[in-house]
Amino acid sequence: MTAARQPAPSVTQDDCCPPGGPPCPACRTRAPSTRPDASWRTAARAARWLAWASLGWMCTEGAVGLWQGLATGSAALTGWALGSAVEGLASIIVIWRFSGARALSETAERRAQRGVAVTFWLLAPCIAAESAWDLARGHHASASAAGIALAAVALAVMPLLGWAKHKLGARLDSAATAAEGTQNYLCAAQAAAVLAGLAVTAAWPGTWWADPIAGLAIAAAAAWEGLRSWHGDDCC
Repeated sequence: MTAARQPAPSVTQDDCCPPGGPPCPACRTRAPSTRPDASWRTAARAARWLAWASLGWMCTEGAVGLWQGLATGSAALTGWALGSAVEGLASIIVIWRFSGARALSETAERRAQRGVAVTFWLLAPCIAAESAWDLARGHHASASAAGIALAAVALAVMPLLGWAKHKLGARLDSAATAAEGTQNYLCAAQAAAVLAGLAVTAAWPGTWWADPIAGLAIAAAAAWEGLRSWHGDDCC
C-alpha cells in the first residue's frame, strides 16, 4: 500500500519575489518560516513607533545643537548635531523596515541592516572632520546654557531608547533595530563628551583639546559599529 503523500510545506515569499508569481530560488531553498505571533507583531509596531520618536528627537536635537555648536564653536556639539541627521536617517530606515508587507520580509531586514550600517559610516566622518579641524587650529569651545541643557536631556533619554531598541531587536531578530539602538547609545556618549568638554574647558582653559579628542574617539566608535552592524552582530 502506497503511503499518502504529505503536502509540501508552504514557503514564505519575500519582497524579492514577483507579486503573484512563484517564489524565487532563494525563497524556495529557505526553510519554511512560521507565521509571526501577536507578540511579535506588537514588538514590530513598538520598533516602528520608537523609530518615529527617535526621528522627532533627532530633528529637534540637530536644529538646536547645530545652532548652539556654531555659536559657541564646540566641535563635539556641532559634530553631534550633524550626526543627528544621519541618526535620523537610521530611524527612517527602521520605519521603512517595519511598514507594510516588509515587516515580514527577510530581504527587507537585510537591506535595512546594511542601510543602518552605512549611516554609521556617514556619521563617523561628520564627527571626525569637525573634531580634527578644531584640534588642528587649537580652537577653544565656549560654554552654552542651551547646549548643556540639550546634551543633558539626550544623556538621560538616549540610553533608555537604546536599551529598548536592543531588547526589541533581540525579540524581532532584527539587527537593524538593534543597530539603531546602538546609535542612540553613541548619541548619549556624544552628549556626555559635550558636557564633559564644556565643563572641563570652562574650569581649565588649557585643556581645550579634550573636546575634539572626545569627538575623534566617538567617530572611531561609530566606524567600528558600522562594521558590526553590516555583519548583523548588533542583535547578538
